[in-house]
Amino acid sequence: MRHPGFSSDQYRPGFPVLNPIPPKQEDASGLFIFMDGEAHSRFRRMLTAEFMIKNIRRIEPLIEETVVEALERMRASGPPADLMNEFALPVPSMTICHLLGVPYSDHDFFQFHSRAIMDRNSGPEEVEAALGALSGFLGELIKFKRTSPGEDLLSRLVAERVVPGELREDELLSMAMLLLVAGHETTANMIGLSALALLEHPESLEAVRDDPGLAPGMVEELLRYITVVRTGLPRLALEDVEIGGRLIRAGEGAVAMLSMANRDPSVFHDPELFDPARNEAHRHMAFGFGLHQCIGQPLARAELRIALVELARRFPGLRSRTTLADVPKRHMAVTFGLAELPVTW
Repeated sequence: MRHPGFSSDQYRPGFPVLNPIPPKQEDASGLFIFMDGEAHSRFRRMLTAEFMIKNIRRIEPLIEETVVEALERMRASGPPADLMNEFALPVPSMTICHLLGVPYSDHDFFQFHSRAIMDRNSGPEEVEAALGALSGFLGELIKFKRTSPGEDLLSRLVAERVVPGELREDELLSMAMLLLVAGHETTANMIGLSALALLEHPESLEAVRDDPGLAPGMVEELLRYITVVRTGLPRLALEDVEIGGRLIRAGEGAVAMLSMANRDPSVFHDPELFDPARNEAHRHMAFGFGLHQCIGQPLARAELRIALVELARRFPGLRSRTTLADVPKRHMAVTFGLAELPVTW
């Protein structure tokens, strides 16, 4: 993950991909997760300050308000409820919409197309169509921000980067698409799976209800234990490299399996056990590692912590309506998650 001899560029010949990918779009050059070196650093530097812990702390009241509103809407509708649809999906969607300046009224549109992009069952044509739909939507939004800026990330990037000529509009568009899709899909799945894990371990749900100070450590253990990026992170060797005593030759693909790293018995004692008191949980690699480590991890941690504390506090009688092992799961998604989580209280 940190070795300079591996590339993240999925368009290099021989790069390991699970599904065929759409042709490279020359006007979509802000997808920095698929870049190496200075090209990657150029875009990442523009966003680093936005996702620093001190800035995320400033929006925690907004996250809490979003969480509470979603939970109270679910309560008002009455049991039973689908925790994924009523809570896990809306919370990160509303948060990333607020950060980027995307109207939440369009959330059904971008959630639908995001899921098509993140589903391994989607063919190249479906992915390309979804990318095209999101590109059109975000392109119009960016043009609107030029004349009607707000207090949001897209408006700041337009004013501070696009207008002075440091960033092209098409580069901002693909950056915005990456943040929009990654900013809600992964966290929504983590909230749903974390709720499932705590329903399976009700003593932990009760513990965080009684002492919210336990939540940060519990979140780290949930990130380790669940690891939504089940397919791992692919890389291409640019030179002969020896990793862990194994030779990987130039031109060969390699996949960093984050879920296996997070169950490594040489790092985590009894790794198959969910242990919220685990001292070494923070050593997990749920957010990747090295230069491409997830830029949004402070935001994801805050959303998870607030969501789980409020869920435990406001729904002390929460329980699943079905056998937990039978909860429908999205096995073919790039980020593993639940199709639904039927609960009552």
